[in-house]
Amino acid sequence: MSSQSAPDDQPRLRNRLSTRIIGASLAALLIVVSMVCWTLWLSWQLEGAGAAINDTGSLRMRATRVAVALLRGESADVDMTMQNTVLARLVEGNPARPLFLPTDHDVQVQMTVVAQSWRTQLQPALVSALAGEGNDIYLDLLPRFVHQADRLVRLIERDNAGKTSLLRFSQGVLLVMAGMGTLAMIALLHLWIIAPVLRLRDGQRRLAAREMGARVPVIGGDELGKLAEGFNQMADELAAAYADLETRVEEKTAQLATQNRELAALYDMAAFLNQPNDIEQTCHGFLTRVMAQFGADGGSVRAIDPRGENLHLVVSEGLSDELEDAEHCMPVNACFCGEATRQGVIVIHDFHAAPTRDFRCAQEGFGSLAVFRIVTPDEVLGSFSLHFRQQTKLSASQTQLASTLGQHLGIALDNCRLGAKEQQLAVAQERNLVAQGLHDSIAQGLNFLNLQVQMLTAAATRGDLADIRATVPLMATGVRESYEDVRELLVNFRTRLDHEELRSAVEEAVLRFRRQTDIQVDLDIDEDGGAPLPPDQQLQVLFILQEALSNVRKHAQAQRVHIQIVNQRDFSLTVSDDGQGYDPAEVAERGERHIGLSIMAERAARIRAQLHLTGKTGHGASVSLQLAREERLSA
Repeated sequence: MSSQSAPDDQPRLRNRLSTRIIGASLAALLIVVSMVCWTLWLSWQLEGAGAAINDTGSLRMRATRVAVALLRGESADVDMTMQNTVLARLVEGNPARPLFLPTDHDVQVQMTVVAQSWRTQLQPALVSALAGEGNDIYLDLLPRFVHQADRLVRLIERDNAGKTSLLRFSQGVLLVMAGMGTLAMIALLHLWIIAPVLRLRDGQRRLAAREMGARVPVIGGDELGKLAEGFNQMADELAAAYADLETRVEEKTAQLATQNRELAALYDMAAFLNQPNDIEQTCHGFLTRVMAQFGADGGSVRAIDPRGENLHLVVSEGLSDELEDAEHCMPVNACFCGEATRQGVIVIHDFHAAPTRDFRCAQEGFGSLAVFRIVTPDEVLGSFSLHFRQQTKLSASQTQLASTLGQHLGIALDNCRLGAKEQQLAVAQERNLVAQGLHDSIAQGLNFLNLQVQMLTAAATRGDLADIRATVPLMATGVRESYEDVRELLVNFRTRLDHEELRSAVEEAVLRFRRQTDIQVDLDIDEDGGAPLPPDQQLQVLFILQEALSNVRKHAQAQRVHIQIVNQRDFSLTVSDDGQGYDPAEVAERGERHIGLSIMAERAARIRAQLHLTGKTGHGASVSLQLAREERLSA
């Protein structure tokens, strides 16, 4: 991809911070290197000029030494050779040493004068003097040569002094540039990096303090400028998100408040529906609470008949007597209240939007109607309606809440029906047990008395006083036994137990049995570590004990009875006697004809206990009731 198609948020090359920093650094480096090179060049020039001053001074010295040698008559060939070498070195220069003359014009001209003076005047005079022609010419020319050499030294020194001043000035300038460059770099770094970063940090702190209007100025198009733009964009998005978040929090808070109210309504309704009320009280309490929850001006609860054809008005609020009479019983398809049960939908209707139908609710002045089903998991029981004077539209949550309340009412009504059926079943079972008890005791006694009456009638007809005298005591005994049976049944039917009353009830039953029969009874109760049975189970245990004692009184002809009750983790009751016993095979053959044993078995089955009967002819009988820990109910 070409550079022209680069994203807009990327700064151009010349605007990049890195480009400016590198450019400034390279410019400062170039200036510093140039100044260092300049000072090095000046130092090199001064060093070469200093060597030239030394060699120029040696020209004067050697020229003088040659004059002294000539006056002494010594050889001066070596000095002359060295003099030529030094002159040649001064003229040609030696950069490696370094040694060279300044490039100043006066210095170069004076060097030419000195060199020509030596080559054209002193050297030829020296050669003549060495040849023996006399020293006078050389000695006469020497002062002039020395003067020319001195003048050359002074010119070189003057040039060196200027370059030394220039070197010191350059070093001063370099120091000033170093200080100013440092300050300039600090200023640029502060301008380019530190200040933008500080502005970003300040903006970040302001945002952290929830100052959503915090923004930073965008200066330049470099990376930090783009970063500032990104920060401002982020701040804009955060401000929008924060504002949206506040709105959403308010909305969620309102939703939670609504849900809390709905949960409170559900809780209140569930608490009410769980109370032991009849169907009409349940429907009336439900309707008043629903109307208060939704602000309805009227309402009704209707139930479907068993055939599913008609709706019956159970309760109503805010409706006129005429409307109640007219719609006390109506077909399911006659109005919206029935259509809601048939269609399986919730009907919310605005009467003004349906002018084609004549509604009694509209004639009553209601503007809106909402109908909801009353359901159980298995069937539709009816519907309840809410009437509003003003046009009202329920929200989705309100609709859902009303539907849920309809389900709660349906379950409560179903529970009421099941409770009523359970009570009917319990009454039927008790009646069956009463019938069995009457059949087993009083019916047999009455049958015996009927036979005795027939015998007494026959004896009276014959005038047989002996049979009459023999029959009357038997009839008196039968009446007395029937009377005892009636009293025993009445005591059993009136027995009611609360918590922890089983022991006293058992002791009372044993005491009554002793008074009726004069039979010795041994009672052994062990309640070590066992929790009390609930009243229902206690009552059935007591009935089984009473029935077992009744069988002993009627059939066993016993002298002693032993009763053992063990209430630990398991519960057991054992009633044994030393009477005449019975033949189990004979009892098995009789089956249902022995009503007392059947009654005990049914009562044991009610509490999910096991009943065991054992006996042997002539060796007594035993009744054992075993209630396992798994079947025990909490008291």
